[in-house]
Amino acid sequence: HSKKSHGTTIALSETGRSVAISNPMAKSTEYLFDGLFGPLATQECVYEKAVSPILNQVMQGYNCTIFAYGQTGTGKTFTMEGDLGLTSGGASVVGTPMVSRIPGQVSDALSSARLSTQAGMIPRTLHNMFYLLRKQSVDSYVRVSYVEIYKEELRDLLSGASTKDDSTHARMGYEAGSGNLKVLDSGTDKGVVIQGLEERIVTNAREAISLLHAGATRRKVAATQCNDKSSRSHAIFTITVFIREHAATVEGEDVVKLGKLNLVDLAGSESIGRSGAQNDNAHEAGKINQSLLVLGRVITALGAKANAKDTRVPYRDSKLTHILKDSLGGRTRTCMIATISNSTDNIEVTTSTLQYASQARGIRNRPVANRKVSRSEIVHDMQLQMEQLRRDLDAARDGEGFFMTRGSYEELVAQSKSAKEVAEEWKLDAAQREEEALLVTMRLAETTKALEATQLQLQHREDEL
Repeated sequence: HSKKSHGTTIALSETGRSVAISNPMAKSTEYLFDGLFGPLATQECVYEKAVSPILNQVMQGYNCTIFAYGQTGTGKTFTMEGDLGLTSGGASVVGTPMVSRIPGQVSDALSSARLSTQAGMIPRTLHNMFYLLRKQSVDSYVRVSYVEIYKEELRDLLSGASTKDDSTHARMGYEAGSGNLKVLDSGTDKGVVIQGLEERIVTNAREAISLLHAGATRRKVAATQCNDKSSRSHAIFTITVFIREHAATVEGEDVVKLGKLNLVDLAGSESIGRSGAQNDNAHEAGKINQSLLVLGRVITALGAKANAKDTRVPYRDSKLTHILKDSLGGRTRTCMIATISNSTDNIEVTTSTLQYASQARGIRNRPVANRKVSRSEIVHDMQLQMEQLRRDLDAARDGEGFFMTRGSYEELVAQSKSAKEVAEEWKLDAAQREEEALLVTMRLAETTKALEATQLQLQHREDEL
């Protein structure tokens, strides 16, 4: 279908893969995508086509990311969260798509908590993940975390949250804890991590969705010209699943497969002027736009990097892109859901959104399955983390530290010095090798000259004879 006003037309192709914007005063522009969903598309339809295949990859041990990008009021939060209510029955609820397709008995815990038809991608993913885990009868556990990026600061949306209704806390102005969260490059297979972020173990979809709801009530919202309850922050809900496999190691120990899914709801992509933000809200919108502008530059740089290997990708220019580094040009399978308005009054923002989404489609990630680890490795890693947390807590109580213990700080400094020393050694080694190569080249030239002189002498003697 198409929407036409003031001579400008926004049209979806019949193939369901492209959007064309036509203007009598300019050349028509067409944007190609992997799939399109019109205004009448259901949440189930979006999930089945865009998200379900990615969940299957997560269950196979891959890291994946899904994020919603677009103008305020176009349905980002609705797409990702939708109706978070769970019910024990009724006409306006449906089973999960997988439940409706796969025969067999569903556990009591699953059948007692049904999804609304308006449930978004996150609750549907949680419902289907736990259904698959139960169906496969595997030993597993699931952890979730929920972080907000507001004005370039991180806030833990699950800090102190309960799996029960948190609306009372929200009404009383209860705030999520900042927790001194820091974005760090782990230097390991874990990639970028958020140190201090709380991860909660959940045993079923109801618990996970309750935590999602509790965290969602704490997100920063404000009225704009585009939406009365506009999300003023970026939010990342992360699901990590650990699945035990019976493929034994050399020592005869079972291994654990790990999959991770980041579900990202970005703040509105419109300009400050269009949002109607003023004073403090204008400053806030500027901070939000900063993250989105950096995201745009990262997408552009990754597109250019395909042709120029020395192109710098500004991941570290914002907390958002730093956290999503592996999702953009890394080892993660990523899906962008771009939401647009069908009103030509918003044609400028719509065009910008389509351009970013089209560029993002051209980014080539290299998905790699996570290394399977033994259960003893996971237990050892957890013990180390717990011990470090105890030391950090003791340091905070004693007033000897702010974010980390003196030992952690000294270890970090030592690692930094070690890295610098290694770099210096490499530089010296490279310089030494260059000198050696130059010396060998000079000796080779001298030997070549001597050989040529000897050959001339031999030639003269042969002529004389």
